[in-house]
Amino acid sequence: MSGANDPEPIPTPTASAMRRALARARDGKTLDPTEAEILLHARGEDLDLLLDHAGRVRDAGLEASGRGNVITYSRKVFVPLTRLCRDRCHYCTFATVPGRLESPYMSPDEVLEIARKGAEMGCKEVLITLGDRPEDRWKQAAEWLDSRGYDDTLSYVRAMAIMILEETGLLPHLNPGVLTWSDFQRLKPVSPSMGMMLETTSRRLFEEKGQAHYGSPDKDPAVRLRALEDAGRSSVPFTTGLLLGIGETLADRAHSIFAMRGVSRRYGGLQEVIVQNFRAKPDTAMMHRPDAEREEMAATIAVTRLVMGPKAHIQAPPNLIGAEDGSVDEYALMIRAGIDDWGGVSPLTADHVNPERPWPQIDDLAARTAAQGFTLRERLTVYPEYIRAGEPWIDPRVRAHVDALVDPETGLAREDAPLVGRPWQAPEAVMVSSGRTDLHTDIDTEGRTEDRRSDFDAVYGDWDELTPIVDRQGAVPRRTDPEIAAALRSAERDPAGLSDAEALALLHADGDALEAFTGLADRVRRDTVGDDVTYVVTRNINFTNVCYTGCRFCAFAQRRTDADAYTLSLDQVADRAEEAWKAGATEVCMQGGIHPDLPGTAYFDIAAAVRERVPDMHVHAFSPMEVVNGAARTNMSVRDWLTRARESGLGSIPGTAAEILDDEIRWVLTKGKLPASEWVDVITNAHDLGIPTTSTMMYGHVDSPHHWVAHIKLLRSLQERSRERNGRPGFTEFVLLPFVHTSAPIYLAGLARTGPTVRENRAVHALARLLLHGQIDNIQGSWVKLAEGTFRQLLQGGVNDVGGTLMEETISRMAGSGQGSYKTISDIKALVEPTGRPVRQRTTTYGPVPEERQKVAEASDGVAPSILRRGLPVV
Repeated sequence: MSGANDPEPIPTPTASAMRRALARARDGKTLDPTEAEILLHARGEDLDLLLDHAGRVRDAGLEASGRGNVITYSRKVFVPLTRLCRDRCHYCTFATVPGRLESPYMSPDEVLEIARKGAEMGCKEVLITLGDRPEDRWKQAAEWLDSRGYDDTLSYVRAMAIMILEETGLLPHLNPGVLTWSDFQRLKPVSPSMGMMLETTSRRLFEEKGQAHYGSPDKDPAVRLRALEDAGRSSVPFTTGLLLGIGETLADRAHSIFAMRGVSRRYGGLQEVIVQNFRAKPDTAMMHRPDAEREEMAATIAVTRLVMGPKAHIQAPPNLIGAEDGSVDEYALMIRAGIDDWGGVSPLTADHVNPERPWPQIDDLAARTAAQGFTLRERLTVYPEYIRAGEPWIDPRVRAHVDALVDPETGLAREDAPLVGRPWQAPEAVMVSSGRTDLHTDIDTEGRTEDRRSDFDAVYGDWDELTPIVDRQGAVPRRTDPEIAAALRSAERDPAGLSDAEALALLHADGDALEAFTGLADRVRRDTVGDDVTYVVTRNINFTNVCYTGCRFCAFAQRRTDADAYTLSLDQVADRAEEAWKAGATEVCMQGGIHPDLPGTAYFDIAAAVRERVPDMHVHAFSPMEVVNGAARTNMSVRDWLTRARESGLGSIPGTAAEILDDEIRWVLTKGKLPASEWVDVITNAHDLGIPTTSTMMYGHVDSPHHWVAHIKLLRSLQERSRERNGRPGFTEFVLLPFVHTSAPIYLAGLARTGPTVRENRAVHALARLLLHGQIDNIQGSWVKLAEGTFRQLLQGGVNDVGGTLMEETISRMAGSGQGSYKTISDIKALVEPTGRPVRQRTTTYGPVPEERQKVAEASDGVAPSILRRGLPVV
């Protein structure tokens, strides 16, 4: 019986079906899951043909990579940091209970002793393996961690990884089980690679009592697949694989292989796939289950090779195979099936997951490999292609450790490399001025150097994998006039009480209905905040545009070697803030790319530099993405990081990095940005600490109107939460950001549309005014992204705020916006004048501006002189 979402197994395939599938494999045709399942049945002569086809694919990949006939392995030691686990897998003897252990965790001395002995024997990898989050199940684990100052198991893992790097020079490979996106941010700086076996995508094994994964929350296939995807989004070289023979069907097995292929293609982060055969263990619920047969192991390796392709690294653990009966050389069989790697082999420690299966001697493994015409070579825990690619795959904090052990010609291990400890993190990096630091002014005159960054084809993942999941019909109007009229009547009675269906109907209003809708929104605006159109005199300071997050909508981010890349020094940041103050600014808005070299404390230094130079300037800075990045790099909680940032001078946070707060859309828009839940976590922590934030929504790309409704309603609920919990609002305003398509990578790749229409812009701003009524009073339009005529229409449809003078709006200009990088106060007044509404300067939090500041701002027209474009000479 299959689980609700498991594929139905096919009957034993006919001879003709097998011939067709084998022929397609022979001819290099792309297999589908049904054909893969058919080939998993191959035995006898059919299996021989299947292995030949898979072997040729492997050989083509080795030749293309320059490896020739090399099969690799990693020389490692195995550190079982804890054998406690919150899961209850029915085949596992690794996990145990506290009463059977002297201590819940290995001590640092015990870890270091194993690592040092491994170094003496030439090992270069420390495999740190452990059970999933044992502190959630066992109080002994929680108490042990707490008594030693660790918040959780992953904090201890991080500390041990740093110790290993600094004391021995060995490279940690972390296997701590299921990790979230934020977990990867914490651990990536201390480990060049990580791993977790997918095992299977079968829900039946997870949901049915008595099955292998029943009662184990971390073995939910959806959870494990999300971990694989989060590893890819975080640019972590990641190891995963299948566990054969635990009750899955061949259909399940095929589905699992294709699931891994999908993740690999979307993100490029699966560095290897292990095909591991189940071995029954005594004293387990599955002790009487037969081991996976060698023929099914070989067939699965071959099908995995064919589906994953020639570039994939396919591994079979050498200690789980052998030739015990002397009749079959299983090593030779697995090589024929298409492996190109034997995995980690230890000359020192046992395989603690399969302790009854000793590792083969490396010399014997080399001889068996040579007998099949291949050469055995040592690799590092991270594969050569990731080492050569460098950023974003290898964090700068472990780059020196990797470089010390790698052969630069091959990317494999330098077998005679001396193993010595190296500092994990160099002294705190000082922000040094570099690159095109005048981009903020030259963007309006000279423009960008190229229309896309130099690693366009790699940094965003596989564009073709995204195409099928983009809903190109989502923005097509689907509401009738009666539905729109009924929704308008509801809005007049209760603007904020619109149902989702009513809100969607209004988003499709046009003609007279649109005029009635926007007119209603404008009346609500007048009743709420009056007629004043407000603005702030501010300066954007984007302190770096070097970033490898892989946001597919962003044309601002650059590779560090690109012609348009730059980083400002702290003095340059402070200089710009001081210049803005002299021009009458009350605020600087500071955001930047996720530069791999910047320490998490750099944000504190940036805020402090402004506060020291201009003590009364309000520092509005650091998106939730930057907050999470800073917290991860300092190993601080988000709350503690925000507290430290406020102490350094932070006054409020821009609620950017929101885009659309729906992960299905986010994972199309961006490869590696924080999930919606993490954005919410940063915002709610800020609100609880009394740090105000803005809120934003970027729309009109691959999203649909129903996403806009859900997004706006989520923001309303967060504001309600802040009022109820803290007695004050958290959001100061809601800023709507129409997508600018011209140089956006996702548009250049053919996936996004050309931004929202004028009708959509008018409708969504009006809807925001209604849905947020009573909670978020200020609705801001973005002049940098909209034609002036359209912006005036928004001012007559619910908008009350223009934003700021900005002085250097580089992000939208890099994307192709034609509205310039600043507006003077005179420009803002001219923009608003045709509406007949008064204009008023405000502070960041919408308070009155001191008279002295107003006079200074008026004298400079709200923009620093160095930024104002000089007029052409009079002829």
